[in-house]
Amino acid sequence: MELDQLSVAALILVLLGLALAGAALYGRWHWRHRIQTLHDQLVADPAGAREGDTAAGVVDFAELAGLPAPVQAYFRRVLVVGQRIPNRVRLRQRGQFNLANAVARPRWVPFESIQQVAANRPGFVWCARMRLAQGVGVRVVDAYVAGEGLLRAALWGWIPLARMRGRGAAAEAELMRYLAEAVWYPTALLPSQGVRWEAIDAHSARAHLTDRRINLAMIFRFNDQALIERVSVQARGRRVGKVLYPTPWVGRFWHYAECGGAQIPLCGEAAWQLPEGELVYWRGEITEIEFDDAAADTRP
Repeated sequence: MELDQLSVAALILVLLGLALAGAALYGRWHWRHRIQTLHDQLVADPAGAREGDTAAGVVDFAELAGLPAPVQAYFRRVLVVGQRIPNRVRLRQRGQFNLANAVARPRWVPFESIQQVAANRPGFVWCARMRLAQGVGVRVVDAYVAGEGLLRAALWGWIPLARMRGRGAAAEAELMRYLAEAVWYPTALLPSQGVRWEAIDAHSARAHLTDRRINLAMIFRFNDQALIERVSVQARGRRVGKVLYPTPWVGRFWHYAECGGAQIPLCGEAAWQLPEGELVYWRGEITEIEFDDAAADTRP
């Protein structure tokens, strides 16, 4: 009798293990299909392409005339005359994500991600995998595609945990992410690519970007080496539950290195500036980056 009970318990454990493995496999297939659809929309979006865009576009410092002094110094530091302006960028990252909403009680989990960017017009798809516990993974997609913002998190890739999609505040928050992260694809910050620069002081300038009906501005801070070290904005939509609250936001970047002919920061972090203190929610590093000719990849 006791042996039969042990056999039944073992069988239940085996079936449970098979069920979890099946859920993970189904989630992976379901997620990749969803991400592939977003990649197709990102590439096919004709409305976001700027007039005169060509695959053969190159950097020309003549367009720097009239820009604020720190902005001119930045472009001359990180770009090279004649350098090709990429249409697409693919980058891989790894790091930690803070799942907590409280400054005093952080909850960091590791992540790996891959991001596809339309570098000649605003658009990106960031796909990440986070490990909550052994055998328990969450897949997250954060995107700005065809003027629409999207955030989705799912356990094993198919059980919804968080969902946000739309234009308005959701799209504005994602477009701000695109502009701040342009330090990784700096040709996207050129005036010919739609960014307008406004002088502030010897180390700061305000970047303006318009896409469809969204108009936004963010402050870029340059260090003594003429490199961008900080990007900030006074009001970016922070998701709490199902609501977006306008909240001060800052992104910091460091460890610059040459990649694809440009100088870009390999490390960074992002934080919300809350009344009770700073809440850093993302820390990561670029492990791989490719410009153009990078086929869509739905991993991790």
